[in-house]
Amino acid sequence: MNKFEIPRVSDRRQMRVLVDGRVRSRQVYVDLFDLSEGGCKIKGRHGFVTAGETVNLKIAGFKTPLGTVAWVDNEYAGVAFDGRLHPAVLDHICKVQAKT
Repeated sequence: MNKFEIPRVSDRRQMRVLVDGRVRSRQVYVDLFDLSEGGCKIKGRHGFVTAGETVNLKIAGFKTPLGTVAWVDNEYAGVAFDGRLHPAVLDHICKVQAKT
C-alpha cells in the first residue's frame, strides 16, 4: 500500500503533539503532525511501522478508530483510520492542542 492508494476524504488539521500508540502489540510514542476524521500523519523512529500494519492511537485522552498504515517515508507514516473520528471529537482535540 502507498500514499496514493487510499484517497484522502477530509481536510487535515495541522498540529504537533506527542501521542501514545500501539503497533505490533507494543507501546510506541509518536509525534502527530496532522489529524483528520479519516486519518493522520505521524513520526516515530525509523522502521517503527511498515505499510499495512495496524495502529492504535490515543490523542488527548481519546482513542482514535483503529488505523492502517497507508504509507511510510523514513520516520514518517500516514495512517488511514478504518472508521471515522467524530467531527466533535476532532474539534475538541484541536481546541485542547491549541491551548497547550
